[in-house]
Amino acid sequence: MRLVIARCQVDYVGRLTAHLPMAPRLLLVKQDGSVSVHADDRAYKPLNWMSPPCWLTEEPGVWTVRNKADESLVITIEEVLHDSSHELGVDPGLVKDGVEAHLQELLAAHPETFGEGHTLVRREYMTAVGPVDLLLRDGNGAHVAVEVKRRGEIDGVEQLTRYLELMNRDPLLAPVHGVFAAQQIKPQARTLATDRGIRCVTVDYDALRGMARDDLLLF
Repeated sequence: MRLVIARCQVDYVGRLTAHLPMAPRLLLVKQDGSVSVHADDRAYKPLNWMSPPCWLTEEPGVWTVRNKADESLVITIEEVLHDSSHELGVDPGLVKDGVEAHLQELLAAHPETFGEGHTLVRREYMTAVGPVDLLLRDGNGAHVAVEVKRRGEIDGVEQLTRYLELMNRDPLLAPVHGVFAAQQIKPQARTLATDRGIRCVTVDYDALRGMARDDLLLF
């Protein structure tokens, strides 16, 4: 991961245009190729960004980031205050609490929750950036990647987006559809997921537990 603190202005040209005037900002370049621009507020959310696959070209005083849709993020740098790179290694991902882990287990046992004909391929399907909670096949045989959360927030959608980008590069898996499953899904997360073609499913933990108990009854 590369961290650059610089006085810069940022211009985005794509489906719409956006301009950030000259000011000190943090430029974050991740190993997956993504580039994001941050201010010293707004918590984790960047001011602007370009998700992978994208390509960064550096010239004196100007960074240009382009994606496959030919959208561009042009960062004009007046002064570099800090520039460092750090090797973080493979992240193990978020550690699930007891309810979340059990919810994943129950959904693996009942893949039909996501639609008729869905079957489980495996739990914890490993990718280069971490494990996908569930890998399923739908009734047509297409792969479905499911990210399971107790509370569905934007971070979870971003996490699933990274998995899908990598999995859809694999010709043995593609096309892979995404499902974001949670007991509660925040409106912002649902909006982002829908924009990225990810289906949202609200699951009832208590009902799933009841379903599991019924399956174990002998009489």
